[in-house]
Amino acid sequence: MLVRAGAHAGPAGPLPRSHAVPPVRVPSNVDLPPFQALLDAEGPGVHRFLIATVGRTDADDCYQETWLAALRAYPRLRDASHLRAWILTVAHRKAIDHVRSRARRAVPLAELPETPVPAIEPDGVPEIWTHVRTLPPKQRTAVALRTVADLAYADIARIMGTSEEAARRNVHEALKRLRTEIPG
Repeated sequence: MLVRAGAHAGPAGPLPRSHAVPPVRVPSNVDLPPFQALLDAEGPGVHRFLIATVGRTDADDCYQETWLAALRAYPRLRDASHLRAWILTVAHRKAIDHVRSRARRAVPLAELPETPVPAIEPDGVPEIWTHVRTLPPKQRTAVALRTVADLAYADIARIMGTSEEAARRNVHEALKRLRTEIPG
């Protein structure tokens, strides 16, 4: 089936032009560092961020998905000035996808497991990160980006797609809630 330029074929034929995805134009003037250099520089921080947001068990899967998605999108980047924020945005979205898919997945158990031994979390204090994972998603992400990735509020806002003030408020509310829930 032939499809006119700018239109995509759907099950019932070409989609209207309003639904068409514009062609991807790879900018020729962007000077990106080698992908391996980005992976080496930002890999540990991305992994710590994912441990803080989805837990140690699921962080490895999200980490792999993050870098695979980043590898696919890397040649199409238009701006190389905010690579750290860009890769953390990819990681944030993969963490959201993981949490959503986990909520839809049934986990059969033959027996109830014994109480698990707490794993060492990003800062070595497992009970804090257990409490962080109970925060609402925006607060959890904001506090993880601020404490684990040590990002400025402007970068947190860019990653989360909010204003800088909303990023500050999410961190503030998360820390306020954690102070009331964690003794000492």
